[in-house]
Amino acid sequence: MLIAPKLLGKRGLDEKALAEDKKNAVKYDNCALGKEAVYLGTFYFPRMFYATYKDISRVYKRIAMSKGGFTGKGVFGTMSYAVIQLHNGQEHQANFKTEQMCDAFIEDLHRAHPNIPTHSAKAERKLAEAEAKEQARYLQTLPPEAEQAVRRLQGAQRVLETRGDLIHSLEMTARNKRVIENISPGKRALGVGIAVLGLVLIIAGIVCLALQKAYAWYLVAFGAAAAMFALASNTLPIGQNTRAFALRDWERAVAAMRDYLKEQPDFPVAPQFAHPLVLERMIRLLREGKASSVPAAYEAMKEELKRLNNTVKVTQAEHDEVVKVKPLFLACHYEDQIELFTVDD
Repeated sequence: MLIAPKLLGKRGLDEKALAEDKKNAVKYDNCALGKEAVYLGTFYFPRMFYATYKDISRVYKRIAMSKGGFTGKGVFGTMSYAVIQLHNGQEHQANFKTEQMCDAFIEDLHRAHPNIPTHSAKAERKLAEAEAKEQARYLQTLPPEAEQAVRRLQGAQRVLETRGDLIHSLEMTARNKRVIENISPGKRALGVGIAVLGLVLIIAGIVCLALQKAYAWYLVAFGAAAAMFALASNTLPIGQNTRAFALRDWERAVAAMRDYLKEQPDFPVAPQFAHPLVLERMIRLLREGKASSVPAAYEAMKEELKRLNNTVKVTQAEHDEVVKVKPLFLACHYEDQIELFTVDD
């Protein structure tokens, strides 16, 4: 271990245990989850700090730059932070390039350590209030048709429960497809321009080093910073940031879900929308009396999603749900019947 991470909190690991735990930790952008500790990074430097699970009292997500969060517009769309609160009162945060990676980090941490709360104290109070209000909206007694529809949707949820990998892949690829599709040519050009400027400065710095110029290292440093910023912005049309890659990745996820649901011919939604939260939103509409059948709940749910955009104020819980669900529909323009062109049928 070339550089040991700095301890956050009081209870640290000895050098050997720390090196082993960090080496085997599962990485999430610049952060990681080990068996003994959480590793946090800065925007440019990964896993520079660590805190043992025994020192952590709470972990939750904080959102900044959220304008455009539903549409995927902007260089980053949203800037997500994981906030780590310690028992001694200290608070530290680490940023993530994508909100879904931040979500995965917090969800996996909570799965391994369910005793650690994953909402702020304020958010927990609001969630409890929201839950009480939601329960008050539900009908005390459902009509037989609606009750049967709820049971059918709950059965569909159980079908999906065993294939979390397919759900996660569908969610991630749809979100990535939308983000890349909404990067404007102007932002692409700006990202390329900054990257080119960075490379030019690095080359100029290397030449100046050979000529023993005093300012050579400044050119190299500024060039490296510009190149790293361009890469971090995810606007460069290279590798996974191309539309062709995003489309192929999403279609593969849809095809995998479609193959899994072949034995479920009466599944209530199209494969590209097969997500437990989609079904949960339909169940809520049935319980609220806004629909009385599965097809009616399906159409009402789609109309509800269409009305939600970056100008509509919602609760944090609703935001977390919509950013997972709405990209599934935006990726194919809410169409049920789609053709997959980049994968074999």
